[in-house]
Amino acid sequence: MTMSTKRLIVVVGPTASGKTDLSIALARHYNAPILSTDSRQVYKGLPIGTAYPSEEQLQSVEHHFIAELELTVDFNCGEYEKRALERLDSLFERSNTVVAVGGSGLYIRALCEGMDALPEADAQLRSELSSRLANEGVEALSNQLRELDPEYYQVVDKSNPARVMRALEVCLASGKKYSELRKGERKERDFQIVKIGVEIPREVLYDRVNRRVDMMIEAGLEAEARSVLPYRHCNSLHTVGYSEMFDYFDGKTTLAQAVELIKRNTRHYAKRQMTWFRRDSQIAWFAPADYQAIIKYIDAQFGE
Repeated sequence: MTMSTKRLIVVVGPTASGKTDLSIALARHYNAPILSTDSRQVYKGLPIGTAYPSEEQLQSVEHHFIAELELTVDFNCGEYEKRALERLDSLFERSNTVVAVGGSGLYIRALCEGMDALPEADAQLRSELSSRLANEGVEALSNQLRELDPEYYQVVDKSNPARVMRALEVCLASGKKYSELRKGERKERDFQIVKIGVEIPREVLYDRVNRRVDMMIEAGLEAEARSVLPYRHCNSLHTVGYSEMFDYFDGKTTLAQAVELIKRNTRHYAKRQMTWFRRDSQIAWFAPADYQAIIKYIDAQFGE
């Protein structure tokens, strides 16, 4: 591969913003395969709750990292970086351009910049922390993280059990602060990268989120959540849509309450996604319908 010929177009943005449709259009235009950067769509059995691309979309363009892993697999950013770069190598052998799309900020950073070398996950420690999470809740783990690494505690998304648990796991396994091990040193990539951000007005985005959740319920989210209930302890299911359904199954809420919580928590997630992506000065922002402007910008960045 050379910098002059291999190109990665990265499409980012909050959930329900129109990333998937844009990525399909770009992939068709550039005759490129699509590499998902979604931390939940990579798992099998979650087509409704994680909003897989439709069957028609999957058939129209070659996709990678959609429904590839079993729910029991612990998959972190470091592992994603390794596998995604290996997959890119093979894709670049037959295509000069690949489109990456998703809303998982850490996966995108891993793909474009690399992740710090952190201790490998310890199976026994992960199991112990998972049990604590199930029995004591994420707040108990957050409190311990605050004692071991107050700096990272201030910035971590405390509503994301996977983030809290991973940071605590690193602290306990290494005896060092997670914040000290996160050097943030950018790794050079041997392909060009252009980042496109999808932006729509907040009120429009929130309305789309609400309508998407209603469509998920109509499509059978409750049945899908029941089908994966035996795996609720897995990291793959510590996510919006399933956590609220599991509480409903436990009798903690009504179905109507669960649906409203999914909508609220998804809106909060979308807001956090935008806060994350706004910090990346390399992202050029467009309305999802500005297709011709996006093509023009990409071609200019690649010197065409």
